[in-house]
Amino acid sequence: MAHILVADDDDLLGELVRFKLEAAGHHVTIKQDGASALREARGGDYDLMVLDAMMPVMSGPDVLRALAAEQPEMPIVMLTSRKAQADVLAALTAGARDYLTKPFIPDELVVRVNAILKTVGRVQ
Repeated sequence: MAHILVADDDDLLGELVRFKLEAAGHHVTIKQDGASALREARGGDYDLMVLDAMMPVMSGPDVLRALAAEQPEMPIVMLTSRKAQADVLAALTAGARDYLTKPFIPDELVVRVNAILKTVGRVQ
């Protein structure tokens, strides 16, 4: 299946997302700050990124803008506690393919990720 990069500074949440995505057949790498996530995305061969907005070192929106400019073909799903309409619209305008707010239903994240991957031709 797909190789997915998860960027979230919450250890438990990251492991939950990893567990659910790996159970769906994906390979998952986790990074816990924005700068290391950006370096990993630039150097790796990822099919999709799940990105938190509020992370140390570099914010999710900054990572999103950088990757959208450099790798516009890589889908990014924002998974964040930021619920303000301005945050949602800014992320989608900057290039995010989807936006899911915390708390979230893990199975819904998996379904959304799989739908995006299918749409962009990254999985069968």
